[in-house]
Amino acid sequence: MAKPFKNLKKNLSPAALGRAEKRAKEMLAEMPLNELRAARQLTQESLAKSLGINQAAVSKMERRTDMYISTLREFVVAMGGELEITARFPDGAIRIQQFEDAKTS
Repeated sequence: MAKPFKNLKKNLSPAALGRAEKRAKEMLAEMPLNELRAARQLTQESLAKSLGINQAAVSKMERRTDMYISTLREFVVAMGGELEITARFPDGAIRIQQFEDAKTS
């Protein structure tokens, strides 16, 4: 039988609880588009309506491993977000601005 999470959480050591919370934050900071859409409590149909496409096209976009930056930007904006592209190097991170004014048709 499944145990309630709050009961399991009570039995964790502070160190284990800290590791679990850190891992949960890492997992929430990175996710595929379909999980991001679901986390934003949007359906494929509602997102399709915002984008002016059909639900099947949203499903297809969510499964793609490669797409235009403009397409990804439209997808993120339709969810109420803003797309930023950052290059990370050992000595720091740089936000790439070249694509900020990219217009979509």
